[in-house]
Amino acid sequence: MAEEAKKEVAPPAPEPAKDIAEEKALAVAEDAEKPTATEGSHGRDAFLERVATEKRISLIKAWEENEKAKAENKTAKLLAEITSWENSKAAQLEAEHKKLQEQLERKKAEYVEKLKNATAAVHKAAEEKRAAAEARRGEEIVGAEEAATKCRAKGEAPKKLFASLSRG
Repeated sequence: MAEEAKKEVAPPAPEPAKDIAEEKALAVAEDAEKPTATEGSHGRDAFLERVATEKRISLIKAWEENEKAKAENKTAKLLAEITSWENSKAAQLEAEHKKLQEQLERKKAEYVEKLKNATAAVHKAAEEKRAAAEARRGEEIVGAEEAATKCRAKGEAPKKLFASLSRG
């Protein structure tokens, strides 16, 4: 019957996962001196108190490391957000600068075009004045030739001969 009882016993259930801090505390406790049978309950109590203290210190250290890691992660995330914001603003300003540069170039081109048009208008006006002056000169020459022809036909001197000659 003893053999049957042994066969019917189920294998032990796997142990639940322990906290890392607890494992460290247990490892430290195992390495510490183990009480001897002669020390009695006082030695055992001191040993258990030392294990509890080491466990508490280990938990505090794990908590401290966790808090430091959280602070580091939070700062890294914040720095990444700041860098992203900076890059975004720099890109916006660069786009605005490019837009203004294009506007200035467009206005400059328009102004140059206006100046060229004004120069062309001045040139055109000058040509018109030259043409008018040439036409007037031609008319005056034709008029002088006609007057000379009349004077020759009549045999008289022109009335408006040189002012100095007509007085003397």
